[in-house]
Amino acid sequence: MALHIHRRHPSYQRVIRRICLSSLLASINSLLVTVLVMWIYGQLGYPVAPTRWLLALAFVFLTVIIVTAVYEGIHAFEQWKRYFMESEQLKKAQLQSQLEALKQQVNPHFLFNSLNILDALIDDDPQQARQFLDEMSTVYRYLLRSNEQNLTSLSTELAFIESYYQMLRTRHGQSLHLVTRISPQYANHQIPPLTLQLLVENAVKHNIILPDQPLTIEIATDDQAQLTVRNNLQRKHTQVNSSGVGLSNILTKYRVLGQATPTFQEDDQQFVVTLPLVAA
Repeated sequence: MALHIHRRHPSYQRVIRRICLSSLLASINSLLVTVLVMWIYGQLGYPVAPTRWLLALAFVFLTVIIVTAVYEGIHAFEQWKRYFMESEQLKKAQLQSQLEALKQQVNPHFLFNSLNILDALIDDDPQQARQFLDEMSTVYRYLLRSNEQNLTSLSTELAFIESYYQMLRTRHGQSLHLVTRISPQYANHQIPPLTLQLLVENAVKHNIILPDQPLTIEIATDDQAQLTVRNNLQRKHTQVNSSGVGLSNILTKYRVLGQATPTFQEDDQQFVVTLPLVAA
């Protein structure tokens, strides 16, 4: 009975409701058992006085309430402690993701290239320079605000990725392609912020990007509320410094949020990541 109530009302925030339901049901059961026992005693020739009946019933009722309250209190405390620890883990993972993303974008090489591109565009194509600056500000603004929420809508994340891609495309030109195939029904579904940025950055970081070896990144939904991010695999010949923090943080976020686990698959041709989408 208690397990059934816990399954119906699992949150630690519903402890009062669980105490009331558990106490009510347990009291009814206990009182019925007490009445049955006393009736049996009477049938066996050991009648119980009415006052003792009332005292026994009151004692059983109070005992059930106290035991239930103590049990639920301990259970609620354990749930709260686990919830608090998972919340802290999620905050840590979000901050780590934000830090890693900012480190990638604010590192001297990226910033130097971006400013050089902007400087060249100002003279050659002022309109494109303004567009590049707009995309750059969008990217940094999103990066700085990404730790304000646990989940963001897929449409919001994709809008950010489009700005991020335009910046990358200014650097890599026609050697880099981003293809999105998103069903409109999943536009409001959610994912942890910066998830797509980490995956796109991972693809760009580890693969050759040349005119005769273009890198194509595809982001698509399927009919099972999943988002697939894949890229053709053409590993760089030189060793790339990688801590693996980005991919591990994606796993941590989904685990702490209580969602299905993302999967990572790699073969000779491609690297594929499958992300569960969270219904809004």
